[in-house]
Amino acid sequence: MKSKFLLSLAATLLASTSAMAANLVVATQNLPAYVDPGKDHSNSGSQVQVNAFDPLIQKDYSQPTPTFKPGLATKWEQTSPTEMVVTLRDDVKFHDGTTMTADDVVFTFHRIIDEVTPEFGSIKKQFFSNFEKVEAIDAKTVRFTTFKPEPLFETLLNAQQGYIIPKAYVMGLTGDPQVAELSDFEAFGLKPVGTGPYRITAFQPGETVVYEKFAEHYGEAAPLERVELRRIAEMATRLTALANGEVDIITNVPPDQLATIESNPALKVEGNVTPLFHLVFFNTENPRLADKKLRQALSHAIDRDLLNEALWLGKAVVPSTHTYPQYGALYMPELKTFEYDLEKAKALIAESNYDGKPIRFDTDAVYYTNGLLAAQAIKEMWGAIGVELNLNVDPKWTGNDADMETRNWSNPMYFADPAGSYGTMWSPTGARITAGSWKPSEEYSAMWERFRYSTDVEERKAAYAEIMAYVKEEAPFVLLYQPYESYGLSKNVEWKPLPGHIPYVLDFRAGAITVNK
Repeated sequence: MKSKFLLSLAATLLASTSAMAANLVVATQNLPAYVDPGKDHSNSGSQVQVNAFDPLIQKDYSQPTPTFKPGLATKWEQTSPTEMVVTLRDDVKFHDGTTMTADDVVFTFHRIIDEVTPEFGSIKKQFFSNFEKVEAIDAKTVRFTTFKPEPLFETLLNAQQGYIIPKAYVMGLTGDPQVAELSDFEAFGLKPVGTGPYRITAFQPGETVVYEKFAEHYGEAAPLERVELRRIAEMATRLTALANGEVDIITNVPPDQLATIESNPALKVEGNVTPLFHLVFFNTENPRLADKKLRQALSHAIDRDLLNEALWLGKAVVPSTHTYPQYGALYMPELKTFEYDLEKAKALIAESNYDGKPIRFDTDAVYYTNGLLAAQAIKEMWGAIGVELNLNVDPKWTGNDADMETRNWSNPMYFADPAGSYGTMWSPTGARITAGSWKPSEEYSAMWERFRYSTDVEERKAAYAEIMAYVKEEAPFVLLYQPYESYGLSKNVEWKPLPGHIPYVLDFRAGAITVNK
């Protein structure tokens, strides 16, 4: 009897420990204003999507280069250069309890293709501009049709922006349940529903996201019962919360704080070189920055290696051009698009139309790790060539303002191809060109077409080299570095950013995290 009691007590304690271990609190520097994978491509938004939503085609995120595998689709076949036919699983439940069908897939993509909102229009231009239509052949089969032969079908059907959402649920949120209204999509961003292993049970825009395990998930079960993301903007406050045991993980830890975490025996550090560039871009349509010699001078004056040593302890990567190792055969570090040359910068300033007045540089105080410190250092570097920088610290995004002169920004790698980073930002339909801060030539558009739609790797490489040579001459931006982003963790948590994910993803799915409290 006594042994049975002890066994029962042990089982109870184990269950209790397991329940304790199945909860996690994460303190983030930023959180998004809404949760909708099809509208968002921000760094803050990228953190939160993967746990609650799924793509048609999954991949192995433990590897930097893509190995695709079934997701919401069991199989897919490219039946022609412009058509892909996808077969869906028949056991997928949305978090509202409804079953996913082909209609949901069509709805998910056509809200973007049809540009139902300006945000969807932006996503279409950056990701799906080649998609003509998506059709349901039957309840389990979907046909994707493109305007031109599409060499990136699998890649695009894996992208976050194509995570599937429930048609009936969205249309029923406001107004007429038979009509998809703008207010429906706004409401969905505040009450999101997906197919992932966690459902979002609470969301306060910009402040908190709460996930709870979704018992009816079709795939591997979520390893945690509950995950809470809290925005704690100040680094010192995040660090204190970690040290006090209030949170289990903190994000965006700058290098000068790593020793503090590592000196605490209850804590540890994880980090990686993030597949994202911090950069400075110029509004070439503003008359003050219209002279490319001025832009070239400002680019050459930035000692990026010094920034890396001073801000990142040498852990960041200073690129020679806009390229990532994850591109595989299309990784092209031999291209020299950006370089520090102070004497050349001084000569170009003398030849330029610089009027001697301060140039405004916009930055948020905390959005980018070390962003403000980098801006302050760049102020000194530009001063060395006789250019005064007026630092404008403001949380407002000014990148699309006509009077913006120059500011910091980032270029994430949304998928492992130059089209998935450079293309989403700087192609003829990319974010900066559609925003109007750079208007390249028709020849540039032709270069991009040759690169984007060729199926021959050598042709693509040659076209991309031409594009980078054009960027070097026109100088619409200068890349600073790939930051080394660090995370502070409780010693009880086994987690690290996976190399196959886009930047800043907080993946707490099966195989990605273990908590032992």
